[in-house]
Amino acid sequence: MAKWVYSFGDGKAEGRADMRNLLGGKGANLAEMSSLGLPVPPGFTITTELCTYFYDNKKTYPPELKDEVEKALAQVEKVVGTHFGDPANPLLVSVRSGARASMPAMQDTVLHLGLNVKTVLGLAKSSGDERFAWDSYRRFIQMYSNVVLDVGHHYFEEALEIKKEDLGVSMDTDLKAADWRAIVAEYKKLVEKRTGKPFPQEPREQLWGAVGAVFDSWMNQRAITYRRLHAIPESWGTAVNVQAMVFGNMGEDCATGVAFTRDPSTGTNLFYGEYLVNAQGEDVVAGIRTPQHLTVQGKLAQKSDAPAMEEVMPEVFKQLDSVRQRLERHYHDMQDIEFTVQRGKLYMLQTRNGKRTAKAALKIAVDMVREGLIDKREAVSRIVPASLDQLLHPTLDPKAARKVISKGLPASPGAASGKVVFTADDAEKQARGGEKVILVRRETSPEDIHGMHAAEGILTSTGGMTSHAAVVARGMGKPCVAGAGDVRIDGKAGTLSVRGTVVKTGDTLTLDGSTGEIILGVVPTVQPELSGDFSQLMEWADEFRKLGIRTNAETPADAAQARKFGAEGIGLCRTEHMFFEGDRIVAVRQMILADDETSRRAALAKIQPMQRQDFVELFEIMAGLPVTIRLLDPPLHEFLPKTAAEMEVVAKDLGVDLKEIEERANKLHEFNPMLGHRGVRLGISYPEIYEMQARAIFEAVAEVQKKAGKTVIPEIMIPLVATKKELDLMKVVIDQVAEEVSSSSGQKLEYLVGTMIELPRAALRAGDIAESAEFFSFGTNDLTQTTFGLSRDDSASFLEKYQQRGIFEHDPFASLDIEGVGELIEIATERGRKVRNSLKLGICGEHGGDPASVFFCHKAGLDYVSCSPYRVPIARLAAAQAALGGPLKTE
Repeated sequence: MAKWVYSFGDGKAEGRADMRNLLGGKGANLAEMSSLGLPVPPGFTITTELCTYFYDNKKTYPPELKDEVEKALAQVEKVVGTHFGDPANPLLVSVRSGARASMPAMQDTVLHLGLNVKTVLGLAKSSGDERFAWDSYRRFIQMYSNVVLDVGHHYFEEALEIKKEDLGVSMDTDLKAADWRAIVAEYKKLVEKRTGKPFPQEPREQLWGAVGAVFDSWMNQRAITYRRLHAIPESWGTAVNVQAMVFGNMGEDCATGVAFTRDPSTGTNLFYGEYLVNAQGEDVVAGIRTPQHLTVQGKLAQKSDAPAMEEVMPEVFKQLDSVRQRLERHYHDMQDIEFTVQRGKLYMLQTRNGKRTAKAALKIAVDMVREGLIDKREAVSRIVPASLDQLLHPTLDPKAARKVISKGLPASPGAASGKVVFTADDAEKQARGGEKVILVRRETSPEDIHGMHAAEGILTSTGGMTSHAAVVARGMGKPCVAGAGDVRIDGKAGTLSVRGTVVKTGDTLTLDGSTGEIILGVVPTVQPELSGDFSQLMEWADEFRKLGIRTNAETPADAAQARKFGAEGIGLCRTEHMFFEGDRIVAVRQMILADDETSRRAALAKIQPMQRQDFVELFEIMAGLPVTIRLLDPPLHEFLPKTAAEMEVVAKDLGVDLKEIEERANKLHEFNPMLGHRGVRLGISYPEIYEMQARAIFEAVAEVQKKAGKTVIPEIMIPLVATKKELDLMKVVIDQVAEEVSSSSGQKLEYLVGTMIELPRAALRAGDIAESAEFFSFGTNDLTQTTFGLSRDDSASFLEKYQQRGIFEHDPFASLDIEGVGELIEIATERGRKVRNSLKLGICGEHGGDPASVFFCHKAGLDYVSCSPYRVPIARLAAAQAALGGPLKTE
């Protein structure tokens, strides 16, 4: 029989840290901390398997669950010495979610559960603080009503504001016990009015209501959106954690806080966090009050006047610092911890591997190797490859002029400019229309997740370094400035004002998430310097990986950038991109419009020296590394003018009649050009095109070899081959040109001729094709199109629906379809190498920079992957992790 409930507390636990799949991250770590003897309030975890059961059985529970929960609750009562529902000395509990992957604020929490008209009096008596008891009761009613009864927060906030206005006070702390008692009565009336039923009084009814609400929250819209953005499977489910309440709001000797064992933005080995005296946990993360720093050093760094915990509660701080060091040594990773101080006693409420920026992740991993906490293998395995993208893009130019209008907390590093929007919906809508936007909110909430994802950066006027906005932005790799206290935001009016400066919807702002600066207008950016920790980790990654990493590049700038990022050659040079450069498009159009071979050759003769110079520059940058050059691939009509005005210009340039241009364009028109007269089919129809390109390549090789005295070995790739005969015909043309150039230049030419496998037939007939081809490069963009019968350009309109319905797990153009396209690659690999053992194999579609696709390529036995320059480091790291058996899940 399945065990649904696992207890923890009093130095013992039925669970362990490695049971996170069953107990969720929070439950597993509460059990682990309890076993370590840390001060954890006792409680129990209802497993993720129960969540699966709940949804598989029409939101019902197994019959034995009730007894297991009662038994676990009795254990908590025994440890604490109070009883659930006891009017004299009540046990109160918190009910929290806890999935195996951290989903900050995406699911629901209920605190102070167990309060009613009787137990609130018992709490007042046992605590000796009537005001605290009634404040706790109103918090419970508001939370429970929102989470379980679906009554909006704003109803309660409005009622509270009206009460404060009536009393002539501005702060919650100004309210006395009698005031809170009156507010509780008001809240209960509000609940009955909105739901038609009185607020539940029976503690066990409250408990089961909260448990069901947490399971329900696994499928709420914000959780679904978060899972989609972070690729968290729905099937994982969430656990529920029920834990004895401890109170950080019972007086000045109480506090609550959130901390990281190292700085999550920079990775520096400094205790980093915030706390509030006489407050509860939600007050810290919700941005309702501005929190204070834990350490004196943190306080000074942020120029804060508020005293640090290190000063206010030195003994408790010392205990907390000791726990911080112990947890890091135990988990061998930076921890994100939550704690409460109740009447001078420290309690640990959570630990988990902390979310961090890519920069911090690199520093922490490299530092921990030096500190002896982890080895190089683990350091390489724990960095999320895609997160490196955060480091590879520009930051604000330090020399550029900037008009700083305000400064907040540097909550998530990086820089971004965009048009100001004040709602998540507007952010998503405008971003979808191609606009870059900055989302400005008083504070963000989990409902804003879609807008935060769409925005370039996020600005809030309240909240601290551990607020919702800060944590979520860091996880997304987006710059965030939080807690900009002197910024006045009026979302309804669509304005942001600071000391006389007013910024309206649509105006442009720049955020510097590394300094906290808010700047008017757009500030220029500079390229990142990738040295230090980045270089060290990449060096370690290169020690482990087996796959080669090349780049897709045809311009000297892209090729040089890719070399800086560690590319080991060019895996795809798309020669047609060179055809659009400067004056050569005129010659290309002249070639296309020619009626006979002689006229075509005359036009091609103008293009050839330009192509030759392109190849000379690429060969020099790559300095002997392999360069795979794809001969002309797209249909000819792509190079023709599209509008009447453009056609007139071309007619004038070429000295021909406009009608002739129009007729030729109509003649070249194809209904389905991606499956039409393109690739090798152009070479078969007009061999002089491929002949010209081959000549440009070989003359460039000869020139560079003469200059450098080193052998250059180009890899000449024929696209869209479906049969061996097509490749054979083109190979004859290439070999003949090579012989002519070798003879005229006196240079020995070495080269490979291969093909792009981008048609299912080519993959299936790979054995035949390998008799002539010396290498295969899988063009996974077209291979995906032709395998699925999907247009990459037109399918976006319905692909999202396919993912929502579970037909596709991922967009097949973003992450390789392993089952279909992947099997074709494996078939081609096996059949090709059976015929030619030395066959060189790689992929050059966009999938070359996707970590999951790189793992597949390693497993399939390919020699290399090729990707865009900025994805080269991502591919290097993913290839290393593939060789090490896959990435480590640090969260």
